[in-house]
Amino acid sequence: MSPTDNLFGRLLGRPGALDLGPPAAPGMGLHLQLDQRGHVLSISGSLRMQLAPRVRNEPPPLLRELVCRDSALCIEGHPADWQQQSLDLDFLGLADQVLHTRGWVEPNGDNWALHLLDISDLLGGKRRAQDREQNHQLACQMSEQLRVCSLSRLPEVFNEHLRSLAQRWHIPCVALALLDEEDQGWRVYSGYAAHDAPALWQTGQHLGTCLDSANGNATLRMDTLRGRSDNPRLHSVFGNTEGFLVPYRDGQGVAAWLLCGFYSGQPHTGERDWLNLAAALAAPLLSRLREQRHHQQLERVEALQGLLGTGWWELLPATREIQLAPQLLHSLSLEDGPTRQALAQWLQLIHPADRQALNSRLHDLQALGKPLLTSVRLQRSDADHTPIWYRVQGQMLDGDDSRRWIGFMLDISDIKNQQLETAAAHARLDNLIASSPAVIYVQRYLSGALHPTFFSDSLMPLLGWTLAECNHDSLASLIHPDDRDLYFERSRQLLREGTVRSRYRVRDKQGHYHWLLDEAKLLRDDLGLPVEAVGLWLDVTDATLAAEQIKQSEERYRILVEDSPAMICRYRPDLTLTFGNTPLANHLERSPADLQGLNLGHWLSDEQRQAFVQRINQLTPEFPVSTAEISLELPGREHAWWVWSDRGVFDEHGTLLEVQAVGRDNSEVRRSQQQLTQSAKMATLGEMATGLAHEINQPLNVMRMAIVNVLKRLSNGTADAAYLTEKLQRIDAQVQRAARVVDHMRVFGRRSEIEQQLFDPSQAVHGTLSLLSDSLKAKGVELRIVPTDFTVQVKGYVDQLEQVLINLMVNARDALLSHREKHPQLQPWIALHCEHDRCHVRIWVEDNAGGIDPRLLERIFEPFFTTKPIGVGTGLGLSVSYGIVENMGGRLSVANAEEGARFCVELPVMGG
Repeated sequence: MSPTDNLFGRLLGRPGALDLGPPAAPGMGLHLQLDQRGHVLSISGSLRMQLAPRVRNEPPPLLRELVCRDSALCIEGHPADWQQQSLDLDFLGLADQVLHTRGWVEPNGDNWALHLLDISDLLGGKRRAQDREQNHQLACQMSEQLRVCSLSRLPEVFNEHLRSLAQRWHIPCVALALLDEEDQGWRVYSGYAAHDAPALWQTGQHLGTCLDSANGNATLRMDTLRGRSDNPRLHSVFGNTEGFLVPYRDGQGVAAWLLCGFYSGQPHTGERDWLNLAAALAAPLLSRLREQRHHQQLERVEALQGLLGTGWWELLPATREIQLAPQLLHSLSLEDGPTRQALAQWLQLIHPADRQALNSRLHDLQALGKPLLTSVRLQRSDADHTPIWYRVQGQMLDGDDSRRWIGFMLDISDIKNQQLETAAAHARLDNLIASSPAVIYVQRYLSGALHPTFFSDSLMPLLGWTLAECNHDSLASLIHPDDRDLYFERSRQLLREGTVRSRYRVRDKQGHYHWLLDEAKLLRDDLGLPVEAVGLWLDVTDATLAAEQIKQSEERYRILVEDSPAMICRYRPDLTLTFGNTPLANHLERSPADLQGLNLGHWLSDEQRQAFVQRINQLTPEFPVSTAEISLELPGREHAWWVWSDRGVFDEHGTLLEVQAVGRDNSEVRRSQQQLTQSAKMATLGEMATGLAHEINQPLNVMRMAIVNVLKRLSNGTADAAYLTEKLQRIDAQVQRAARVVDHMRVFGRRSEIEQQLFDPSQAVHGTLSLLSDSLKAKGVELRIVPTDFTVQVKGYVDQLEQVLINLMVNARDALLSHREKHPQLQPWIALHCEHDRCHVRIWVEDNAGGIDPRLLERIFEPFFTTKPIGVGTGLGLSVSYGIVENMGGRLSVANAEEGARFCVELPVMGG
């Protein structure tokens, strides 16, 4: 590179020599004397005093040491090489400022003279021009991107431009505030804050009307607000921070503010630049937001038209056509048709009964400008006879050059049909009132008294009087003499309290008296003064006479209750007796007078009392009756069983007030059932005798063989201690086996507990198998047992459930043995398995004996019914089993499976 090609690196973008005009006047600028090698000999000129003191007082020997480092790095060669070149040199000035100069070098005798002029203003102007051009390009770029981006990305794109603006001008916190059209205040649309600066504003923040006070200034610097600003309301926006705000004005005034916080500004960015930047951001944003609001408004209007079944129409007289909105076409089921139709074709959609009237009103609209308002029905081609009603409305618009006729159609089918239904309902109601024993009346308040002004048509059929005959003066004479004081008190109470309910007698035209129930309400005006009374007369003559008859027969009913053999009582929900007849008192060994106040739960066990209270609490006004068998501990008796029926008495809110109960003693029947169950159990044990004898003989035979072997060893002298111990252990195991069988027989044979208990049904299954498994195997019957891997609780008697399972398995065994006699190749089996769900547990007993005759399935659980030969079986096993399962709240059922009968014992799970 030649010295003349790159003498200086800061040439303001102008290559080659520059024409600076005529030489500067002596003393103007900065003049330096240089020798041939570039040493500074002297400094003079008016700019000398703007140099730093150390530079102008003690100039360095070389020029490159005098200029700033950036310039010195670019100086090459000697003064002779710098001729015909424009030299830009930067010197260190006062207060560490840089003095920008431009000049040229020329020979001066044996030395060289360097003449320099101050070009700081020139550089500043160019820098401002460049910055203004860059600002303009940035503003155009932001404006264009905001105009072309999608509405969904508008907030994101705007926030990106706001961040770019803040980063370019080093503004820590910037935001744009828009005028909120709803409350006429200012709201922050979007904001940006640098990561190391606190956020002065949040997106969506409401600023109120404080920015309105700044409307007079193009830009307002916030450093003037510190204690001396004329706009103290702006402190709520900026606080005590530096900054300024820039307005954007449209045709209606200031529409947006650009807020710059923690920022004092740059000197090369002018007020117009900030206004252009604010306009570049706000103008397209406001335009797009208005576009978005307009689009949303159109969507709302279209949606509303679709929901209401409405739409606009316009008459086009030049073509005798009518133009319809797309939503209206959809409502009229004309989606595939054109938006413009011939008027005659459109009128064909209207019902013939309304078509001519609509056509006439359309003619009046066009010819006379008379507004159109009518209701029409559509012509329907389907079988639905429900009419579709539309309200058609239109008007004429006068323009500058022409007239237009526009309107809308609104689906009013619901309203119109409701009006028709309401009119029909009113007609039915009028007919009903006219033929009912109820009279609706209105009394007007005049001069301190109530004067009848209206009676419904039912007055004539009821009493035979007209409104004129029941006026204020004559009405009192129609009241029964004994009830007139009551009627006058009724009027006073109505005026005093606003409502009244009373009962009195009124004479009809034939001279007979009717008991009327009078319910009335007083209506007042906005000042609280009486206006009129609206009331109802209801003929309660029959009810009143019936009440009198009931009262007269109450004594007869009381005697009947006392002499009834059934136990009759009343008690509160906590079981406290309020009444009890003589039979109940006799059972409780008390007098009838002493029963009142006693608690019925005193004679119940804790479990029975809890179940009794739970049953009472389940009574409702819809299901007020409940029947159950209860067990009591009466004085001098072990237990008594009563069949008890309760009926709840409730108030108008559905709260249980009292229980009325009737009971009968069922103790003898219950004891007979227990005896029958016990007898059936004993019969079952009798039928099982052979199998039980085998169960006991087996361990006895094992013990006998062990004893014989021990005696032989003892006689031979070969019995050692280990041999004897093994035999004695075997004998002990067989003794325990026989003891378990005998003990289970003893437990099974005793009477059941009085009250039901919670137990696991698998206990009954294991007990049944312990009694029957060996005897069934001995008879060649295979047992198919599915292991139970769950535990549930049922309520009842474990021995009775075991009795049911034994009966089912013994019956299956007998059926299998009988079937095998006819079919020797049969391999008999009995299957027993359990399953459960959240509410029930089921025990299945199934065999392959061929099943039960379908004609006998319905009678299988009847008492004394049996399919066994005469003299074999009692016919009570299945009947008793059915009663046992039913008493435990369950169900015993039977059905034929593929190979035989299948019995199911279903019991409710407790706590499931």
